[in-house]
Amino acid sequence: MNTLPLFVSAGEALTDMVRTGPDLWTSKTGGAGLNVARAMARLAVPSAFAGAISNDVFGLALQTSAQEAGLDPRFLQLNDRPPLLAVVPETAPPDYFFIGENSADQQFAPWNLPAGWEREARWVHFGGISLARPPLADRLLCMASSLKSVGVKISYDPNFRKLMDERYDPMLHKMAALADVIKVSDEDLIGLFRTDDVRQALTRLRALNPEASILLTRGADGAEFHTGQQAWRARPPAITVADTIGAGDASICALLYSLMQQPQAGGMDHLRMAVAAGAAACTQAGAVPPTLNQIEALAPSVDITPEGSISCAA
Repeated sequence: MNTLPLFVSAGEALTDMVRTGPDLWTSKTGGAGLNVARAMARLAVPSAFAGAISNDVFGLALQTSAQEAGLDPRFLQLNDRPPLLAVVPETAPPDYFFIGENSADQQFAPWNLPAGWEREARWVHFGGISLARPPLADRLLCMASSLKSVGVKISYDPNFRKLMDERYDPMLHKMAALADVIKVSDEDLIGLFRTDDVRQALTRLRALNPEASILLTRGADGAEFHTGQQAWRARPPAITVADTIGAGDASICALLYSLMQQPQAGGMDHLRMAVAAGAAACTQAGAVPPTLNQIEALAPSVDITPEGSISCAA
């Protein structure tokens, strides 16, 4: 394999241990970093997940998942440290805690990635709990800063979890300042800024980097896209929801795909793709990213509020 990927997602791959009965648990491959990479690969964009996993039964499942998605294997690093686990005792609403002290993900070595990959990458995505787990977090921040300095576009999805308390604030500020696109949900904003006022939290996020475009997802209420002084709101098409797993990852991937493939298109068109992708993901059970055909089939049914009719402070 000589061709280097156009899209790279850096961060964590982990095993979700989901409680499915009083004494029954089911393991699933996941992690924000890996999920985003798999979603982009599903759109036929040469992609990679950059991160480290354990060299055991959990890591083997993650490696197999990455291979089946068609991700570039040179960006996946294996070591003999313990696996990173996300324990999910409740799914409605989701409740997480993580097991992974000195785990394999912490051994990720950006300096061992393929030579010259930065010159080929058009977008690199960061986010998830990887940015809240030093020393990995510091390595990823340094990586993002270096990429930004050579002109690579940066996308950032904090993907709020309970461990992102006040100690995460400096990372939030630094990554937001580096990002060209920031994806957040309304729940992310409430958690990150410790407020129930979503509009106020959005205003505070935008103040961290007024030049960044922001995709705000709001579940069944659709999404918003803010760029410069312009903003659009979209309502999703009518669908039968299987579950919402992977909807956010599908949305950010479709947005970045649209930005890559149609850089001259307007914000309305980019938002339509993002919302259609999130809806398409919801029609399938589990973290199954949608295909481009599935997204394009739903896109015409996405209802967009005309440009300029909403603002960040509205």
